[in-house]
Amino acid sequence: MLTDIEIAQSTELKDIYEIAHELGIEDKDIYAFGRDKAKILPGAGKDKEEKAKLVLVTAINPTSAGEGKTTTSIGLADAMRRIGVKSMLCLREPSLGPVFGVKGGAAGGGYAQVVPMEDINLHFTGDIHAIGCANNLLAAMIDNSIYHGNPLNIDPRRITWRRCMDMNDRQLRFLTDGLGGKANGTPREDGFDITVASEIMAIFCLAKDLEDLKARLGRIICAYTYDGKPVTAHELKADGAMTAILKDAINPNLVQTLEHTPALVHGGPFANIAHGCSSLSATKLGLKLADVVVTEAGFGADLGAEKFLDIKCRIADLAPDAVVLVATVRALKLNGGEDKNNLSVPNVEALKKGVCNLERHIDNLTKVFGMKVCVALNSFPTDTPEEVEVIRDACERHSVPMEISSVFAQGGKGGEALAKKVMELCEKRELLHPYELSDSLKEKIIKVSTKVYRAKSVEFSAEATRMLNNITKMGYGDLPVCIAKTQYSFSDNAKLLGAPEDFTMNIREVRLSAGAGFVVAVSGSIMTMPGLPKVPAAENIDVNEKGAITGLF
Repeated sequence: MLTDIEIAQSTELKDIYEIAHELGIEDKDIYAFGRDKAKILPGAGKDKEEKAKLVLVTAINPTSAGEGKTTTSIGLADAMRRIGVKSMLCLREPSLGPVFGVKGGAAGGGYAQVVPMEDINLHFTGDIHAIGCANNLLAAMIDNSIYHGNPLNIDPRRITWRRCMDMNDRQLRFLTDGLGGKANGTPREDGFDITVASEIMAIFCLAKDLEDLKARLGRIICAYTYDGKPVTAHELKADGAMTAILKDAINPNLVQTLEHTPALVHGGPFANIAHGCSSLSATKLGLKLADVVVTEAGFGADLGAEKFLDIKCRIADLAPDAVVLVATVRALKLNGGEDKNNLSVPNVEALKKGVCNLERHIDNLTKVFGMKVCVALNSFPTDTPEEVEVIRDACERHSVPMEISSVFAQGGKGGEALAKKVMELCEKRELLHPYELSDSLKEKIIKVSTKVYRAKSVEFSAEATRMLNNITKMGYGDLPVCIAKTQYSFSDNAKLLGAPEDFTMNIREVRLSAGAGFVVAVSGSIMTMPGLPKVPAAENIDVNEKGAITGLF
């Protein structure tokens, strides 16, 4: 059987200009990176209306191996084209951290991939590198301002801006820098986040255009003065240069699937730490160029979908016409207590115990958010008819349709039934929210925790409470909240699987992302700089004598 990378490398791609022409984009409105990828310039689609239907793909809580949400998104878009619908994709860019860590690549799999998968999974068009540079420029300008007389009266103990890099490196989470004497700066505690968890990435993905990007960058609060006043990137005169670094990166990237469906792969915030959605600029452009846009939100619906609906949709005045909820027999058996090494072995009883995880997500999407939902069962060869029936019965109990998706093995052909069902469901609906923006920040966190996660209670550390009060006094109390928590559970404890209810959410830290326009509540033991596993995927990645990359999946 061919590996993902072998399938991708054996596919003949269309010239990227041909893909652009199919969308009605003229040559002058794209900047090509070779023959197979391009930046779409601001002039494209300028006079067109946002008329397409928007389909959001989300999932149950994943296992460490991932459950095929991106693969399903790609296959669904391909299937739409097969049934005569002009579709396109809006996906996130993969981060190098997971690529070299435990998750591997994030360009789909099998016969449902976006290509060139090696480029997309590695440096692509350099967007994430540009975001890291803009982030670290601001960090350098903060310390430089202190070094040169500190005209803004910045308290080095209250610098909130962290450096970043696009790699899993636990050694950089906490450090002390500025050592070695006066010429090397002011000694202080510092640290790194992974680039995709940075506020710059969030701003990048929520900015409507270049002007909005610059304004948001200027609003970043990166430090506080000795008398407690916030210091912004604009006051440091860093916003102009940061915008210059990002001026080309902000333009969406155009690639294609194995079946030549157009795909905009742009931006990549983590959903367990940040808001987990591809760029707003790509989504808005897709709505002008196609009849249906398929997009995804990271990890389970309790994370990516909640943030897509509560943050991105609020900012952009969007609402999905339908939601696809991806599930697998394997993951639901794990949620039912099956050992992770036995997930290929039939076990109806474990599945019956674990299907509550799927039902919780269905209930949230249909009742808390008011969405039309179709469950996509991502099929594996080890699934038995009895196991599939357990999931079908659960869907029927909640009055939502279920379709089997075999896009990994068959490409778009394996998603045609799913595509037809999704098109039947598509309709404009009023998007509901678990909280109002007028609620206090603490109330917002409590409402997401109790209504979506189903926590019994929420406990805030003294520091989190202090920061919530300060943020409110500063005038940011009307912002939405972005909760950082484990992706493996509804709770903040990765070991509480299924659909836990009798638990307490613990909010240990709160961060203000004034430029992005939300408040981050950090729960449990979630880290904003991941570490590599004992056997990282990087150990299996290589380049042969012909320059072809191997081991990337």
